[in-house]
Amino acid sequence: MTDRTSPSVDPHGQTAQVFAADDFRVVSGVNRGEGPERADLLEPGDIYELRDGGTPLRMRLVQTGDGTRVAEGSGIGQSGDRLDLLAALVFLAAHGERVEVLLLGHASGAYLLPLSPLARRTGYTLVGIDETPKDARLTDLICVSLSRGTLITLPSGLQQPIEALRPGDRVLTRDHGPQPIAWIGQAALRAVGAFAPVVIGAGVLGNARDLIVSQHHRIFLYQRARRSGIRTAEVLVQAKHLIDGEQIFLREGGMVEYFSLAFDRHEIIYAEGIPCESLLVSEATVARLPPDLAQAVRDRFPGLRQDQHFGTEAGREVLDSLRDALIRPSLT
Repeated sequence: MTDRTSPSVDPHGQTAQVFAADDFRVVSGVNRGEGPERADLLEPGDIYELRDGGTPLRMRLVQTGDGTRVAEGSGIGQSGDRLDLLAALVFLAAHGERVEVLLLGHASGAYLLPLSPLARRTGYTLVGIDETPKDARLTDLICVSLSRGTLITLPSGLQQPIEALRPGDRVLTRDHGPQPIAWIGQAALRAVGAFAPVVIGAGVLGNARDLIVSQHHRIFLYQRARRSGIRTAEVLVQAKHLIDGEQIFLREGGMVEYFSLAFDRHEIIYAEGIPCESLLVSEATVARLPPDLAQAVRDRFPGLRQDQHFGTEAGREVLDSLRDALIRPSLT
């Protein structure tokens, strides 16, 4: 991923939360009682749970010329230790959510880096094992990205492809009118696993063309009537939670070129006419950017303290209960 402003390398690395592989054990299946320490011994169909005593561990990592290494300040290992990406695992949660987990190897043992949160007392069925992602950069974990060609609405009402935008250009935001872009990043990645984009088909949310976004990009939806358990009428939903396999689906294969936009505040912008979020600049999100961008973002946004848009974060379970109210009206 490259930076449109001033590329640099973060010498201190970035932070990720991981679990010891033994904390995520099979509760039903062939490998009952075991954790996913070795990819070659895993059995699809086994059901895993995060054990109650398992706690997330703080790992700091940095990309170097010869691979990924433990960075200074890590709670695991010593600075300079090698980290190996052993496999990318795909699980289905009990409520149907697809969860990607990276299996990492370190001299002290195997660790799991979830790309979506793991909940306790929830069963996760192993449905996919990719033992060939060894060339992928562990630090290429993009949070909020739109694909090349996405039309962004300008203050005049005209739309412009995202790749034609530059820092300083003004974009229409929902809450604060025209706002200048503070930072733009871009990356070209293999469209597989966690990097495969979500396609929101034309017309599904009032969009004239397909909207193609990264899985964790949050779409802004508005409830016409506020529902019990949702504190605001505005709801933010990760694109992956909207997937229905028909009108909204995951597109795997080939390459995808992603772009991220950041403003001085966390904003709601319009992509293909659909309101969605800009990059939320915080330590948690910047920690998932590639190292050649993380420091540039920190330099541009001292303190990394943007407040999230006031919309309520909605997961798959909440969305399922509100689907009729949130999605179907958008089709008309």
